[in-house]
Amino acid sequence: MRTIRRGGEYEIVIKKSRFLCAMERVDSEEAARAFINERRKEHWNATHNCTAYVLGEDGTVQRSSDDGEPGGTAGVPMLEVLRHRGLTDTVAVVTRYFGGTKLGAGGLIRAYGNAVSATVDELGVLERRHLLVVDVLVDHALGGRLESDLRSSEVTVREVAYEDRVRIEVALPEEELTDFEVRLAELTGGRADLEVRGTTVVEVVP
Repeated sequence: MRTIRRGGEYEIVIKKSRFLCAMERVDSEEAARAFINERRKEHWNATHNCTAYVLGEDGTVQRSSDDGEPGGTAGVPMLEVLRHRGLTDTVAVVTRYFGGTKLGAGGLIRAYGNAVSATVDELGVLERRHLLVVDVLVDHALGGRLESDLRSSEVTVREVAYEDRVRIEVALPEEELTDFEVRLAELTGGRADLEVRGTTVVEVVP
C-alpha cells in the first residue's frame, strides 16, 4: 500500500490558468473533508476547487468532485491519477484560477490529471509494509555477533536489550518467517529462541 511521502503543493500554468494542487496524508473521511474545507476557505476567490481522495488499506473509499467544472473533467481524472499510482490515505485539491482561455473537456482532463501527477512526483511516494515483530533471545556470549549479523541482513533490527539474555527485536515480512527461523538456527547453532510479538507498519521508499 502506498501514500505520499509528505504533504505539500505544486503549481502548473496552462494557457494562463493556474492549477495549484495541494495534497495531504489523511486517515479518515473527516480528515479529508477538513483539508478540503481548509483549502476552499484559503482559496475562496478561485474559479474552482476540485477534489479527490482515496482511503483505506485497499483503497476502497474513493470520492471526487468537479466543483462546477464540466462533469468528469476534473475530479475523475484527479482520482484516476491517485488510483493509477496506487496511492491511498491521500487527498488532493486542485485550485484553478481561470486565465481567460477555455481549455475544452480534453484540455481540462489533462490539466487536472497532470496537476496531481506533477505534485505526486514533487512530494514523493512511500510504500507501507505490514511486518511481523519478533523477539530473538540468545545468551550473552552470542548476542553481539548475532546482532551484527542481523543488522547486515534484510531484516529490520528495532531494538536490542541486554537482560538475563540478549533480546533483539526485529521486523520482517510474515512470508519470510520460516526462512528466518532456519537462518537463525544456523547462525546460533540452534541456541536462539524466537517469539512473535505482533505486527507493525513501516514506511519505505519503493
